[in-house]
Amino acid sequence: MGTSGQSEVSLTSIYYDDTPLPHPHHSLLTPLVHTLTTLLHSLPASAPMASGHFQVEAALLMLPLVMLALNSGGAAGAVVPAVIVFGDSTVDTGNNNQIGTTLRSDFPPYGRDMPGGARATGRFGNGRLPPDFISEALGLPPLVPAYLDPAYGIGDFARGVCFASAGTGVDNATAGVLSVIPLWKEVEYYKEYQLRLRAYAGAERARAIVRGALHVVSIGTNDFLENYYMLGTGRFAEYTVAEFSDFLVAGARRFLSEIHRLGARRVTFAGLTPIGCLPLERAENMIHGGGCIEEYNRVAREYNAKVEAMLGGLRAELPDLRLAYVPVYDTMLDLVTNPAKFGLENVEEGCCATGRFEMGFMCNDEAPMTCADADKFLFWDAFHPTQKVNRIMANHTIDICYQQGLL
Repeated sequence: MGTSGQSEVSLTSIYYDDTPLPHPHHSLLTPLVHTLTTLLHSLPASAPMASGHFQVEAALLMLPLVMLALNSGGAAGAVVPAVIVFGDSTVDTGNNNQIGTTLRSDFPPYGRDMPGGARATGRFGNGRLPPDFISEALGLPPLVPAYLDPAYGIGDFARGVCFASAGTGVDNATAGVLSVIPLWKEVEYYKEYQLRLRAYAGAERARAIVRGALHVVSIGTNDFLENYYMLGTGRFAEYTVAEFSDFLVAGARRFLSEIHRLGARRVTFAGLTPIGCLPLERAENMIHGGGCIEEYNRVAREYNAKVEAMLGGLRAELPDLRLAYVPVYDTMLDLVTNPAKFGLENVEEGCCATGRFEMGFMCNDEAPMTCADADKFLFWDAFHPTQKVNRIMANHTIDICYQQGLL
């Protein structure tokens, strides 16, 4: 990555005024994006499997129309200069490759379905992640580069950058479990990025990029599954699970307030999925038949309700902040309970190896039983969705951004 050598530029000298962001007309874009998303959800559950594939193919055909409208210029298109990403493995595009952690995925079969051919980039999946699809749909590059990846420079980061780290959480203790990048350090990288961006593009353009960028945040699962319920950090002895949720929500609020102070004005914040339905959790629930762990799902729902309330309060406090909650729980539950509607055949196990326990180094080229067609699976490994599902999640996020005025 390199640190640009611009330390003489003070971040405090980058002034973010309170001029309202332009609210572009998107009468053309809204129905296009809505149609794209609807195509992925339209067929009844009784439809044959092939129909699910047709839905995805039809949605893919719609993407160029959306991008054309976005790039048509003038008042007809939203100007989104960059996608900026914070969070965990759901959005980490390769930062963990560059740090001393065992939680990595820069080896096959990860990345086997990447555009242009198999390439293990450090993304936890068989291909692209939601931020990649969001970036492409907004007329930006189809891959959001990891900030620590030495193959990229500030010219690339000016159009998109990812600070996320697999295994991290809102709680700093979560990052310590697998020695990954804590959320506070992601914010420090964000500050450094802005210094480099100012030196590269000038103060005025740097300010415009940050203020106009869509900031994508996805974090929280590891706080419960790798921290609280794994017992190693001791948080379970400090807090009840409800108190721990409150602790995390307060931390998320501080994080959002800080990136707003640093210039972020368009932000999406994803809730938790039904974490009790992850293959790894189902495997641990074999004594009860391998079903979803309802206790974990209940905790996710309660946490999500608190997050949504917190975001509402923050919107009222910071009226220049366009902040959208992304209810991924509902979308993922629909995928789990109505797989045929999406052309899925297996929602209980991952594609890689047995699909029950394997992720990271356990999901490798030597692992037996890896599936031939990941598009039939909800999950790639025991923890992470397939590229097909990531596309669905990205489309859902974009739709919400239009509905709530971020785009």
